[in-house]
Amino acid sequence: MNPVLTDSQKWLMIAGLIISGWLIYLLAPVLSPFLTAGLLAYLGDPLVDRLENVKLSRTLAVVVVLGALLTIISVIPLLLIPLLEKQIGVLISALPTYLDWASQQWLRLEGGLGGHPFVNAQEIKSTLIANWQQAGGIAASIMAYVGRSGLAVLNWLANILLVPVVTFYMLRDWDHFIAGIHDLLPRSMEPGVSALAREADEVLGAFLRGQLMVMACLSTIYITGLWLAGLDFALLIGLLAGTVSFVPYLGVIVGILVAGLAMLFQTQEIVSLLPVIGVFAVGQLLEGMILTPLLVGDRIGLHPVTVIFAVLAGGQLFGFVGVLLALPVAAVLAVIVRRAHLSYKASMLYRPSGRSDNPLDKGGERPKQSHEDIRHPG
Repeated sequence: MNPVLTDSQKWLMIAGLIISGWLIYLLAPVLSPFLTAGLLAYLGDPLVDRLENVKLSRTLAVVVVLGALLTIISVIPLLLIPLLEKQIGVLISALPTYLDWASQQWLRLEGGLGGHPFVNAQEIKSTLIANWQQAGGIAASIMAYVGRSGLAVLNWLANILLVPVVTFYMLRDWDHFIAGIHDLLPRSMEPGVSALAREADEVLGAFLRGQLMVMACLSTIYITGLWLAGLDFALLIGLLAGTVSFVPYLGVIVGILVAGLAMLFQTQEIVSLLPVIGVFAVGQLLEGMILTPLLVGDRIGLHPVTVIFAVLAGGQLFGFVGVLLALPVAAVLAVIVRRAHLSYKASMLYRPSGRSDNPLDKGGERPKQSHEDIRHPG
């Protein structure tokens, strides 16, 4: 039986939410490393629990998991950033050649249509090159400013050093934190809040742990496949397609369009698009038949539109802190909305007036059960 809150309890909860939001807004500049550490602790706690089950101490399990997390977080950017920088440089240098070929094809198309100039290809080329150069100048100015600002560098370094320390203590005492929060809940509300927390954890875990692994696997598949197909920008485009794959079919659509265009510029042959289409077709099959069932399973995840809106809204309201809080808050709200929907469907407000789900209340006999109903009652 769900407890009924009094008006004073409802107002107290609303006041608590308002005060919490106000404090988050005020403390946003110093909350980033703590929220980042909390996210890493949330992701690493199941692994720590599994290591504890094989007779490792909690502290040693935390050291192993934290070391693995920090290694992944440190090594991957160190390997990828130079390669991405190199590919971006090649793209910028090759852009005029690509634009020349595209303008020639456009002029040939215009000639076939009667010679009427729909678009000034030379003007588009000049504009794009100027914008690329301007973007490079802006990026260089930003990096120069960051390099001159000693306070910004010190703050950045302090956050980098603070995150692993806070993550260690959070991971080590994670179970104590959860037990302490559980112990503080009013006993009348504890069953409902605990059930809500478990369902929200399932939703959030399905997205963070499952979907992020799917994205990483798809990025690897796309990068490898495009590299084997001979695309010069396989790393750049494969990462892009894998990153946006949390939206169903968006990764495939973006990947085929961008990779196909890049391959067409590179080889100038229509037949070269076939390997690109094949790579993304294989990736889509592997995602649907192996990756999603194995890594995500049948757990209910967040809808892609919900994820996009939550991240954008959190960033708009609270900056980087809001981005970190967006998914946990969205998971809880998704569970609340789902439960409210079920409650509404079961309420008398939704049902037609005077109707009852009990067949005996209609004045007739109980309907006869079929063999299927007897084997599977209810």
